[in-house]
Amino acid sequence: MHFFRAKRLIEKSAVFRVLQKMPKGAALHVHDFSILRMDWLVRNVTYRPHCHFCVTRHGALKFRFAHPTPPPPAECSEWVLLEKYRQELRNVTAFDEGLLRNFTLETENPEEAYPDRDVLWSRFQAIFFSISGLVSYAPVFRDYVFRGLQEFWQDNVLYLELRAELLPVYELNGTTHGPEWMVETYRDVASLFKREHPGFVGMKIIYSDHRFKNVSLITESVRMAMQLQTRFPGMVAGFDLVGREDTGHSLHYYRKALTLPAAIGYPLPYFFHAGETDWQGTSVDENLLEALVLNSTRIGHGFALTKHPAVWTELWKKDIPVEVCPISNQVLQLVSDLRNHPAAVLMATGFPMVISSDDPAMFGASGLSYDFYEAFMGIGGRKADLRTLKQLALNSIKYSALQDAEKKAAMETWAKSWDAFVTQLARGRSEKAAV
Repeated sequence: MHFFRAKRLIEKSAVFRVLQKMPKGAALHVHDFSILRMDWLVRNVTYRPHCHFCVTRHGALKFRFAHPTPPPPAECSEWVLLEKYRQELRNVTAFDEGLLRNFTLETENPEEAYPDRDVLWSRFQAIFFSISGLVSYAPVFRDYVFRGLQEFWQDNVLYLELRAELLPVYELNGTTHGPEWMVETYRDVASLFKREHPGFVGMKIIYSDHRFKNVSLITESVRMAMQLQTRFPGMVAGFDLVGREDTGHSLHYYRKALTLPAAIGYPLPYFFHAGETDWQGTSVDENLLEALVLNSTRIGHGFALTKHPAVWTELWKKDIPVEVCPISNQVLQLVSDLRNHPAAVLMATGFPMVISSDDPAMFGASGLSYDFYEAFMGIGGRKADLRTLKQLALNSIKYSALQDAEKKAAMETWAKSWDAFVTQLARGRSEKAAV
């Protein structure tokens, strides 16, 4: 069953309620602008003063906070102040519900709404385009990161690693902040959250850029990644390339840029998306081999890995895990029935993997519980049990970018939560048996 149809049934499941309480360790594959439920953007952010919107010639929504009203952008005819627009509406609730539908991929009939992958990815990218004007507003950005951490924390996740593009963040007067300001803000917000939530381990950034750019631009991004990691060694974990893999440039295309750190003796860790495809024998499919050659710390998605036994064997020897994102793979049309997910083979053989949620807010999900449910009930099969879940949680800390001392502390924190969880679970079963 497609996740959009299964979601309500999942939420009624006793297994899901157990998974929500379970200490899940870390979320190692999530993207910066999709970590918080979209209804907060609609019901909080779009109601803030000086929020303008317009509709582009292609029908996409564009937002901007400004005072006074800024000149109209190239894509639109004019900006409309949302506060004034809502005052003139007869049914504000219907308008807000329409905004929410524009901010997620959720639909009752996904096969009809997204007849092929091109249509789906076009919609996916349009959502990022729309919400970026909201999230990239400095006061919203700070709140968004804090509330995003809170959403994962409430789902019993103690640590995050965000793929972050570090797009410019703007102020009300139009001034903008660059990557260093953003990393500082991530660091400060994470520190504040950690002080207010004992047991939260923290977060790190994997600086990312799009695989549609030319080599010279990605070379500059690699240089920026090294610069940011040098300045913020405890905050910036490494570098990745993001975007639709099937239509983007291959890792081999960027070889000159990606081998630059090694050429100058700088050990920049990579966390490459690779093998997020169902094609075989293409240059994109071979990203798995390139990721191996470039010593990627982890493999994002790795959906095609089982088609490459030699790469599979080498990754296993080097203990390089795959970041499996079940709901993302299904929604983005790589697999329809999660019982047929290639990760089922990896899990059955004991290959190192972690479970993550990729872009949960885009899919109408949150935290990690929904993806753990799909991994446990679908990918894991009938033999998956509490030991399976425990190993996946342990893996998320083991294969994180935390330093050894940080990992040890995180493991100790998680172990206490796990023991309490198992005790509570056993007590609940005993009470039911007694009744």
